[in-house]
Amino acid sequence: MASAGKNKMNFNRKDLLGIESLSREEILFILETAESFREVLDRPIKKVPTLRGKTVVNLFFESSTRTKMSFELAEKRLSADILNFSASTSSSTKGETLLDTARNILAMKVDCFVLRHSTPGTPHLLAKELPVSIINAGDGAHEHPTQALLDLYTIREKKGKIEGLKIAIVGDIAHSRVARSNIWGMCKLGAKVRVCGPPTLIPPLIEKMGVEVFYSLEDALTGADIVMMLRIQKERQNKGFLPSNSE
Repeated sequence: MASAGKNKMNFNRKDLLGIESLSREEILFILETAESFREVLDRPIKKVPTLRGKTVVNLFFESSTRTKMSFELAEKRLSADILNFSASTSSSTKGETLLDTARNILAMKVDCFVLRHSTPGTPHLLAKELPVSIINAGDGAHEHPTQALLDLYTIREKKGKIEGLKIAIVGDIAHSRVARSNIWGMCKLGAKVRVCGPPTLIPPLIEKMGVEVFYSLEDALTGADIVMMLRIQKERQNKGFLPSNSE
């Protein structure tokens, strides 16, 4: 891939599996490449031939509205051919494994899988086993790299920078793949990140990711330049982490 904007480098990865494994330079390359496509949205015909002749499979094993529609819209605007997979109507309901499903689809000569799955690490498994590109659209409570990249893009667009900003992430940190990916990305780009939530929703040893932990919302928001609010991930909780939903 050619270099983009001011960040002179090549992005040579086959897959996009997470933010943790990306360098600062790679993150900036992606953000600057996205910026170069921004003007396409203002055209009368919002379409470019970048992925013409390529077939992308949206392989979603979890429910999704915004992520799935965003990927499909982006793929169409880049002129890709698209296959949308629904787990509820597929052979996976008969016991077919993920790898067998992916290999069967691969035999149709596709070029890329966009994968969402409830099990952490699933995109890494497919990336290891398949020769085509894998994009992680969310794997359990592990990572959601494309959401984090969008958040980083938005912050940079609104604030003009990320380095030096004080960013508070509030809510269910323990079960949030969005929080993890954002923490990796924000810290790599020089932000000062703080997390806040009830003790039961703060992962142990999260300070090792480079964040400051708060249990008081008032303290966490004091001096913050950006506040990111997370919902309670009830679908990933197998026991009560809060006395009640209202609390």
